[in-house]
Amino acid sequence: MNEDLNSRVEALKAQWSKAPAKMLIGGEWRESQSGETFTTENPADGTILSEVAAAGQADIDAAVAAARKAFETGPWPQMKPDQRAKLLLNLADLMEKHGDELALIETLDVGRPIQFSRMIDVGGSVGQLRYNAGWATKITGETHEVSAPGEWLSYVLREPIGVCAQIVPWNFPLVMAVGKLAPALAAGCTIVLKPAEQTPLSTLRLGQLIQEAGIPEGVVNIVTGLGRTAGAALASHMDVDKVAFTGSTATGRAIIDASKTNFKRVQLELGGKSPTFIFADADLAKAIPAAAMGIFFNAGQVCAAGSRLFVAEEVADQVLEGIAGMAKALKVGHTLDPDTVIGPLVSESQLDRVTGYIQSGQAEGADVLVGGQRKDGEGWYVEPTVLVETEASMKVRKEEIFGPVLCAARFKAEEDVERLAAYGNETEFGLAASIYTSDITKAHKLARRLKAGSVRINGSPGVDPALPLGGYKASGWGRENGKAGIEAYTELKSVTVGLG
Repeated sequence: MNEDLNSRVEALKAQWSKAPAKMLIGGEWRESQSGETFTTENPADGTILSEVAAAGQADIDAAVAAARKAFETGPWPQMKPDQRAKLLLNLADLMEKHGDELALIETLDVGRPIQFSRMIDVGGSVGQLRYNAGWATKITGETHEVSAPGEWLSYVLREPIGVCAQIVPWNFPLVMAVGKLAPALAAGCTIVLKPAEQTPLSTLRLGQLIQEAGIPEGVVNIVTGLGRTAGAALASHMDVDKVAFTGSTATGRAIIDASKTNFKRVQLELGGKSPTFIFADADLAKAIPAAAMGIFFNAGQVCAAGSRLFVAEEVADQVLEGIAGMAKALKVGHTLDPDTVIGPLVSESQLDRVTGYIQSGQAEGADVLVGGQRKDGEGWYVEPTVLVETEASMKVRKEEIFGPVLCAARFKAEEDVERLAAYGNETEFGLAASIYTSDITKAHKLARRLKAGSVRINGSPGVDPALPLGGYKASGWGRENGKAGIEAYTELKSVTVGLG
């Protein structure tokens, strides 16, 4: 770690050690009303970074009330679309200006290698803001001809849905927070945002930039706390109009139950167990590294990670050897080392979860081709792992592991598209899928049969703000990003006027 980076790390740690981090409610930074706090840790070495205010019901009530007030009164509901767009662009410029700081905070709190924090978290957030700023002036209604006797003017309005609770996970806290905030703000909603308790620090810094950008007080409120208390209170709150959540399928089910209190709108981006198909005619020079990084990037802590590999028998040995070679070669190390590709898992409990799945796979008959062990030393690192000879009945093939563990199986040349699609659709999830083949007709046929919200053929552009993101089945409800992501923060209202 160079001297400048070391000094910036020490400055952040000194700042965080002064007092517990506060929440943003109604334009003010506040402690929790109970005075309770929790800690956030550096996954690279297990050290405590900061104490953080732990919201309770009273804090959630205050944040929702502030968001409701800002939605109904003050400058926000009177603000023109181009003014909302300008505020989003202001925030994008500020995030770009403070990008190195934001990336460093994310790396320390999440455990993401610094090179990816700069590219994915900061770059992705800036892109989300600038993309959605363009939508603020393009939310339109429609006119309709009705069939009733007489002369009528009938039109449909799109109006902001209201107060939105947004609950984001720990794997990409900054870019996912911005990805939810940006369309909601473009549509004219107000927000109570709760980051995951494991990784709140970048979102709190974002709150300071939101204030600096000129977004009126109460429009964005940030509450920190535990999911089982603060998150549950938000999901069930009677004055929240919509809850948008990214995280586990189990928590998604709990949010659906909690939303019944007032029939609030629910948007869920949940778990995945995404398949990758590599055919014998694929460009293996492209497919092998893509399949490897599809599961090893961010230590496998990606909802759309390509965690199941189905590879043609004719090239299986070559593909598996190539992926195993990359698993051994990719640098697993300290997150502030610019050469590190794979960092730690987010917490010790996540490490225990991942290693437990590896052991389960072995017990059920899978073989470890490479990896499979916790990395020696401090921090919560696990070796990039490839399990072979996996079967559909195994837990490692059915359940989301959320770690750098690839479950591989072979398929025969005579197996048709219908059979391959059955492999892809064998789990309860349906978030994403990848296909590598030079036969584009076969690729399109397979893509149509896969129950997945995103299918990538011969490569992936990553998460683009213009492309709808979401899943089939237990991978969620609704879509984020693109036009669908904006419209998800609106309600439709039909108006009909009799003209005599």
